[in-house]
Amino acid sequence: MMQFFLHMKPPRTTHQTKAVRVVCGKPRFYEPQALKAARADLKRYLTPNRPPEPLTGPLRLVTKWCYPPGKRPAPTYKTTAPDTDNMIKLLKDVMTDLGFWLDDAQVASEITEKFWASPPGIFVQVEKIGDQP
Repeated sequence: MMQFFLHMKPPRTTHQTKAVRVVCGKPRFYEPQALKAARADLKRYLTPNRPPEPLTGPLRLVTKWCYPPGKRPAPTYKTTAPDTDNMIKLLKDVMTDLGFWLDDAQVASEITEKFWASPPGIFVQVEKIGDQP
């Protein structure tokens, strides 16, 4: 099992913010600047935590996203955007690119929570599950 805390302001931009423009009658998808910046931030914070070799077999990914509370009571669950299913996609894509695992399809179990909490950041835990050694 590996676990770590990324001391950062979690991105509010998600994978779902990809944009499309039509070029010569064909749709072209691209990442807006905010999405590129969020991807770069996650990569920068995740890189020191990557394993020496990609993890194999079925995995469980647990994440707890802590957003700065501002005037809200902390810690409390965050029930506003972004949606958890959209948040986790970008994180998993970056973790795949960095070699945490061979393919994010290996993540057979996910637990994702979001809070108003201090300090801001993302708690990440990855563990092997099933009968794999």
